[in-house]
Amino acid sequence: MKTSPLLCCAAVALGLACTSMATAAPMTVSSSAFSETPPFRPHMVATRPPDCGGHGVSPPVAWSGLPAGTKSVAIFMFDPDGAMGLGVSHWVAYNIAADRGHLKQGEGQKDGPGITVGKNITGEAAYRGPCPTAGDVPHHYIVTVVATDLEPGACRQAWLATS
Repeated sequence: MKTSPLLCCAAVALGLACTSMATAAPMTVSSSAFSETPPFRPHMVATRPPDCGGHGVSPPVAWSGLPAGTKSVAIFMFDPDGAMGLGVSHWVAYNIAADRGHLKQGEGQKDGPGITVGKNITGEAAYRGPCPTAGDVPHHYIVTVVATDLEPGACRQAWLATS
């Protein structure tokens, strides 16, 4: 059964903002991990030396006001400035029950109870913290929360079929 996901996008640069595209009631997305300065807490950045030296911990993300019929959510984190402008996928997390309302810090690192983590830019199914090349232009990070009517536990093919 092919379904169309209900979408809400949250842009992350110096904070989070969200506008609902599928309902009159506002869907909200928030995270305590983002602030105006610095854009990322040190524990969230990648562990790759020598530039970053962080712990690569996935950020907490909370959502509310999901459209009627939402059964699960997915979270994506993308850097459009990475890979010389081709973009970098840092995080793909899905099969998250909508009624959870949030993921705690570090909960989206790898597959676990109630979450499936997809492949990042390196092909690893894990969260990959930000770590732009030293001296590069500032990077922007887009966190997208997708509200869908797919049941939690749907396989990757079910998610791809909604695109």
